[in-house]
Amino acid sequence: MSYVSPPLEAETYAEPVLTGMAHSAVCVPDVEAAVRWYTEVLGLSVLSPPYRMEGAAIERDMGELLPHPVVVHAAIVGFGRDDRVVELIEYPAANVAPPGGEPSSVTRVGITHIGMLCDDVAATRAELQTRGVRFLTSGIAEVAGLRTTWCQDPWGTVIILLEKQRASLPYWAQVPFDA
Repeated sequence: MSYVSPPLEAETYAEPVLTGMAHSAVCVPDVEAAVRWYTEVLGLSVLSPPYRMEGAAIERDMGELLPHPVVVHAAIVGFGRDDRVVELIEYPAANVAPPGGEPSSVTRVGITHIGMLCDDVAATRAELQTRGVRFLTSGIAEVAGLRTTWCQDPWGTVIILLEKQRASLPYWAQVPFDA
């Protein structure tokens, strides 16, 4: 199979204005339960324990996105003390759709899944199955220099587990695009 970089259709700019990826946020109905699941089941670390934000500062930040009063109950989990983390976020004052309304789908426009790395996808899948994780695929696939399997958290967030064949390279560079 040959991989070719797609042509750039949009104008490119010489000076980047963004410097990195900070976090992905997962809306949950109960942040404490989500922290327990992401730490006890998946093994992430709590980097910032559950905290509550309300008042003028969060109103200025999110007041145009959420109904008044803006209340955020959140926690940060991850694998290290860098900016690539998962923010588990609950909006207790907002009318949030309950989990399970629609089946999990990677064809919905917008963010569709979270990718997490592991050293051995088969062993990780087997261990997570014993912990009650629901898998969306029946096995393990090999694609683009990766071994993958798909699961979801209890609230329907889709997670892909990725095992790199070449550990020294980022996941997206496992197969050269010009090969």
